[in-house]
Amino acid sequence: QVQLVESGGGLVQAGGSLRLSCAASGGTFSNYARAWFRQAPGNEREFVAHISGTAGNTYYADSVKGRFTISRDNAKNTVYLQMNSLKPEDTAVYHCAARPGYGTTSRNAYNYWGQGTQVTVSS
Repeated sequence: QVQLVESGGGLVQAGGSLRLSCAASGGTFSNYARAWFRQAPGNEREFVAHISGTAGNTYYADSVKGRFTISRDNAKNTVYLQMNSLKPEDTAVYHCAARPGYGTTSRNAYNYWGQGTQVTVSS
């Protein structure tokens, strides 16, 4: 059974940094695209970043470009999201996702999801 488990969320002041992790189990994910989405209260779940399988190509939402970095360690089946220069508007529950093949910004295309980790940025 596939499981994605996020960790690393917390409370941070504006301008600070956090590093999220998402560990996958129940399969081999080196050929899977991995992604991060986030959902703030009252908002739809929105795309943050994705990374392809073996090539490691990345893509970011405009709102986080230059501040967030997605990376992966295939030996550990883990994907990371380094978040720098955090802003109050980054406050949300962050979810990781996985799908076979290429990455996409469409949340409906992802087969597997984690439960999420809360990130709160105070002003």
